[in-house]
Amino acid sequence: MNKNLLSIAILVLAAAIVFVNLWKPSSPKDENKVVAPKEDVTASDNIPGPDLSQVHEGKPAPDFELATLAGETIKLSDYKGKKVILNFWATWCPPCKAEMPHMQSFYEEYNGKGIEVLAVNLTKIDRGQEAIETFAKDYGLTFQIPLDEDGFIGPQYQAFTIPTSYIIDSNGIITKKVIGPMDEDMMVNLTKDIK
Repeated sequence: MNKNLLSIAILVLAAAIVFVNLWKPSSPKDENKVVAPKEDVTASDNIPGPDLSQVHEGKPAPDFELATLAGETIKLSDYKGKKVILNFWATWCPPCKAEMPHMQSFYEEYNGKGIEVLAVNLTKIDRGQEAIETFAKDYGLTFQIPLDEDGFIGPQYQAFTIPTSYIIDSNGIITKKVIGPMDEDMMVNLTKDIK
């Protein structure tokens, strides 16, 4: 009897995970509840302002503006002309911890060669800025870490499972969405054939 209950519980959990990963808001009214874009965010030529319907492979990546862990303010559109790995993560996430050394190694190799790494911390659901600073120091992270303090950008980019990453080409077009951790070879392969 206990084996049957355990089997049912595992099936229910698996179905819930699939539902969460595939769920998308169904109407524009619901989408506005998920993401409340800042009014001062401006669109560039190739990267439009926030729009949930645009966060798909083959579409321009929605622009955003966030403060970084270093205290600077950056926009995604600041990186126009470069390939970008846009990553969403949190300090308490084991797969994120496994991915970060690969991301740092990739960054060290390809920074200055037209590829940037932006690792957006989901600050609203993380353990606070001190924990993020400690994490960055412990892992020797030197790439930009924008802070999603209001919790708008993660949901806009459908980062319901973390880590979630987007590969964005030099024209600001999303070429690939990756759910789960990447290693350095995967990052190289995903960025080498895009413009």
